[in-house]
Amino acid sequence: MAPLYDQAIVLADYLTGNPTTGYQGSILSTQLKVAGCDLFSGGEIHPCENTKAIVVQDECLGTYKKVLVRDNKVVGIVLYGDASDGTRLFSMLKKQSDISEFTNASVLHKAGEESGLDVASMSADETVCGCNGVTKGTIVGAILEHGLTSFNEVKTITKAGGSCGKCRGMVEAILAHTLGDKFDASAEVSGMCGCTSLSRDEVVAAIKEKGLHTPKEVRNVLGFKNEEGCSKCRPALNYYLRMIRPDEYEDDKASRFVNERMEGNIQKDGTFSIIPRMYGGTTSPDDLIRIGEVAKKYNVPLVKITGASRVGLYGVKKEDVPKIWADLEMRSGYAYSKSLRNVKSCVGSRFCRFGTQDSLGLGIRLEQEIEMVDTPHKMKMGVSGCPRNCAEVLTKDFGVVCVENGYQLYIGGNGGTEVRQCDSLTTVTTEDEVLLMAKAYVQMYRETGIYGERTAPWVERIGVDAVRKALADQEQVASLAVRFEHARDTYAEAWGEALIDDQRKQLYTVEKR
Repeated sequence: MAPLYDQAIVLADYLTGNPTTGYQGSILSTQLKVAGCDLFSGGEIHPCENTKAIVVQDECLGTYKKVLVRDNKVVGIVLYGDASDGTRLFSMLKKQSDISEFTNASVLHKAGEESGLDVASMSADETVCGCNGVTKGTIVGAILEHGLTSFNEVKTITKAGGSCGKCRGMVEAILAHTLGDKFDASAEVSGMCGCTSLSRDEVVAAIKEKGLHTPKEVRNVLGFKNEEGCSKCRPALNYYLRMIRPDEYEDDKASRFVNERMEGNIQKDGTFSIIPRMYGGTTSPDDLIRIGEVAKKYNVPLVKITGASRVGLYGVKKEDVPKIWADLEMRSGYAYSKSLRNVKSCVGSRFCRFGTQDSLGLGIRLEQEIEMVDTPHKMKMGVSGCPRNCAEVLTKDFGVVCVENGYQLYIGGNGGTEVRQCDSLTTVTTEDEVLLMAKAYVQMYRETGIYGERTAPWVERIGVDAVRKALADQEQVASLAVRFEHARDTYAEAWGEALIDDQRKQLYTVEKR
């Protein structure tokens, strides 16, 4: 994003008649975080003629730092394992600061330690957050005008640190410099968003206790700062009210993100993907023919088998989405929703010589029983027919491993950038028990999860033992399952003739958020 902001500044100067030498290029940086390991690079990364390298490596800590210097100026940075110095060093690089007065060790001081380059020396127009083009002056102005005291509040108002987070240290340094003793670096905003200091649990409790029925009512009664809400609390309140009052509350599609409004996943070029439901990855010749005919009719540029063994149509034009729904006449795969996305399964005992149970059949039953119902975030499940785990269930939100004497259940896994292996929940002996436990688990997550929170951090937040204890109580399991089934009965199929009406068509005129 930084080059775009740099070009926009030059363009603004040109259009307003201010002197400008034109766009001279941008010094790029990038930060990557994978499985808890930081990597930052900026400027040049390989030494060349007349370039010297300051290198510090600690094999015990797993950190590596390299700063390239030419003519007493920083020209390149590579940080691995600990990228906390990235913002400070990149600032030195962009400003072409003379570092001749520093020793090699002092150049690599930790952020916040004395280095001769603190926020006091930064000009107001110096960019702090390259991702969102936020300057020091904007941050200081917001702190003073809105009485901000924490990083999260600054992020909410200015968007600084709202993307990669690389600039958090610099933002906090500006807070400390601006507020002095009033700034507490350890303080965290407990509110569900910048509109309120109330936490998720406090908001949910108030909705129940005060008999609140609409998002507007919640914001007014609970004193939210923004009468219209923000992009964080609008979809969250819509979810909480739908979860608490499934019989009464009418889902507000306008408060949902574009994927859920369109019932399709938006792609980087503004087109959409459409993935019909294929229970357990199974389909029929007629459905395959229909998918092919629809893809040809609308010139769909990509037809792909997804990672969950479904057929996806990619590159669908916005205006064609409702037409394709109508022509497919298939159920939605909910590949865009905060709900159960799919259940991955192997063929199990139906065909595999190692299969101990009918994992394919159980996967289909799970998908049919739990689909459509909203959850705080997307959910993925898996059923493996034997401990060889071909369906990779140990990194799913809910996983089942079939064994000779029953079904081992696992919870809280995640296969994304923050990989988390499932925790063992229990072992049951029948498919019906698996379904009962799955419904209870999903409903417990629905009732206690924070909107936007996957089951992996949810399990860690409330504690694995707490989940196990709750789901070991047969009465509580039965009660949770009943509440889940009651909620499920209030949901209608996302695709079908009922959706192609005037109200639904109106959704396609809503601009992307």
